[in-house]
Amino acid sequence: MNLLRTEHALSDAAADLLIEAARGEAERLSILVSVAVVDAGGMLLRFVRQAGAILVSVDTARDKAYAALSFGIATHEWAGIIKDDLALVHGIPALPRHTILGGGLPIRLDGHLVGGIGVSGGHYVQDIAIAEAALLRLASAPAD
Repeated sequence: MNLLRTEHALSDAAADLLIEAARGEAERLSILVSVAVVDAGGMLLRFVRQAGAILVSVDTARDKAYAALSFGIATHEWAGIIKDDLALVHGIPALPRHTILGGGLPIRLDGHLVGGIGVSGGHYVQDIAIAEAALLRLASAPAD
């Protein structure tokens, strides 16, 4: 019987890269945002709130990152999944730290779910675009 398992974890360098890429895309779009990166256990690994970003974006970014990780799907996908199921319409958004607002994406590396990123501060479509830009940057980074 194997009593240990191997876990894949997001590195500090990867978390820094995600934050840097998200900030860069937000600046390119002239949007002030908060960005959260959580690890595979849902714990906050990195967070930044750009000066002037709306206050509600702080908790919302963290919740988007957590929600994306917890189910392994983008937060904006929930609207389509739950729209015809009354129990889910009321149940999923009521779960602690879960949101169906767009801007939360799961982070996968080499096929492993290793975390989540959440962006908040713009329209949810902009938040999604910023999070996607960060993940694209991570995917194109050279692996050591």
